[in-house]
Amino acid sequence: MQDEPSPIELTKAVADFLRSDITPLISGHQAFKLRVAVNILDLVTRQLTREQASDAKEVERLRALLGIDGEVTDLNRVLADRIARGEIDLATPGLAEHLWATTMDKLAVDQPNYASYKRELSRG
Repeated sequence: MQDEPSPIELTKAVADFLRSDITPLISGHQAFKLRVAVNILDLVTRQLTREQASDAKEVERLRALLGIDGEVTDLNRVLADRIARGEIDLATPGLAEHLWATTMDKLAVDQPNYASYKRELSRG
């Protein structure tokens, strides 16, 4: 493993370079494709920055909700199975809160400028 620069620093630096130095030089369809590439790099940077902490919080909530231990993918599979079988529903204590927190964590990575996401953040 490399010490520096970190993957976060690398993706951020490339996105900043493309946004600041290259975007003004091109137009039309190439400019659109460049904006898509910059958005992808920004998304990867947010994933690298937030994934570990949000996954840890999600696992903690899932363990409390399901009463079992496991990795995030496995716990989500169990949750989906229990919902499908009708063992857990929105009346289950903690489920709605878990789903809301998970959705907000995902939006923080995928669509942090989404108006509804920002509105919900401001509500606290």
